[in-house]
Amino acid sequence: MGPRFAIAAGLLAGLGVAAILVIGVLALSPDPSVPAAPTPSIALESNEPSASPASPSASTASATTPAPGSPAASASLGAGSGFHIGQQAPSLVVPQVGGATIDLAALRGKPVWVNFMATWCPPCQDEFPLMNGFAARYGSKGLVVLAIDVKEEEGVVAGFARGLGATFPLGLDGDGHVAQTWDAIALPVHFWIDAKGVVRDGALGGIGADVMARGLRSILPGVDVTP
Repeated sequence: MGPRFAIAAGLLAGLGVAAILVIGVLALSPDPSVPAAPTPSIALESNEPSASPASPSASTASATTPAPGSPAASASLGAGSGFHIGQQAPSLVVPQVGGATIDLAALRGKPVWVNFMATWCPPCQDEFPLMNGFAARYGSKGLVVLAIDVKEEEGVVAGFARGLGATFPLGLDGDGHVAQTWDAIALPVHFWIDAKGVVRDGALGGIGADVMARGLRSILPGVDVTP
């Protein structure tokens, strides 16, 4: 057997092996015309509790503080909501528009409704007429309504009060320190304080007459407060 014949025989043998390998690979490859079976999905069990509808009761604690302007923000909030519910009201001593001083401690023995607000706030403008009505209807029951403007000049606040015919005192929290003490981080915000100086309810506005009436019921026991 000559060298040339040996080389040719080797090449033919190599080609034969390669052909066998190619045929084997093709035989093992899936048919592209047959769709692949879907991979089973695995449902992951969540440890998060399912959400349940919030109770409409004003005494029910809110799990989270609602964003201002949302529907939930208009609902009264209960203990643990950041409104100091069940606690003695924080200190509140501010100058009053037109002179004198507003001192919440001096009003002990009277139910007090405190509203932190600002003239640039549309909900505040909407709420003032409603607050006027409640102040007139329940003033004989000892109710005191106070609006505390945050970080505005007295002239601006006085003009705002005249334009809306406010019948209750307005205070001036010029540097926002009092609002910060009360955790009034969004405006308007309301607090209802009973005759013993304890905060009984709170609401982040703008709110309507129904929520206002609910807050007043918490500090006017035995009084039939209607919206």
